[in-house]
Amino acid sequence: MDGKKVSGMRKRQQITKANQMMFLWVAGASVVVGFAIVISLFLGQRIIFNNKVIAKKNETQSRLESNIAAVPELEKNIRVLNTNEALKSVRLKDDDLAVQSVLDALPADANDTALGSSLQARLISGVSGVTLETMSVEPANNAEQAPAASDDGLFRNNFTFAVSVDANNTDALREVLLRVERSIRAINVSALTVEGQGNKRLLTITGYAYYEPAKTIELKDEVVRP
Repeated sequence: MDGKKVSGMRKRQQITKANQMMFLWVAGASVVVGFAIVISLFLGQRIIFNNKVIAKKNETQSRLESNIAAVPELEKNIRVLNTNEALKSVRLKDDDLAVQSVLDALPADANDTALGSSLQARLISGVSGVTLETMSVEPANNAEQAPAASDDGLFRNNFTFAVSVDANNTDALREVLLRVERSIRAINVSALTVEGQGNKRLLTITGYAYYEPAKTIELKDEVVRP
């Protein structure tokens, strides 16, 4: 009887040890599998992140190569513009390049004061018998804000000016209009009125002059996040 009990106890001990060993093996395997999963996820994230970085680098390289390839064509176009007789004929200075006429016609900023001075000096002053009555140039935008385009997507300065001449000197008003038409600045007249005031004739012109904000090219850093 005692022998059977001893034999049974040994079997139970062996079964217990076997269960313990099995538990340890299962626990160990679980730990290994867990580490493998974590490492796999980490490596997967690194691969995806590296691919994103490589894609951004390829995009930057492609853009730079495209810009560099466009330079010869741009230089060629500028050389052609500098030989354009029409542009040469409207230069403000004889020693300016012809392409400078394009820049003068479409300034890079909304300089309200400069526009007012230009209208007065180039379109009004020097015409015999013409008197400047009023001149108003609306600020294109707040100085602290970026340039704002109008509804048509273009950038412009609105202006109004009025000049007067003697009633017998209406040809002077015609000269002012011709100067506006021949102005190198891109000007659009939206309203024009001529009225009599006693022995004077008053010409009022409302319109706007265009400008095009300068384009900037700069290299910048871009953060690519995992």
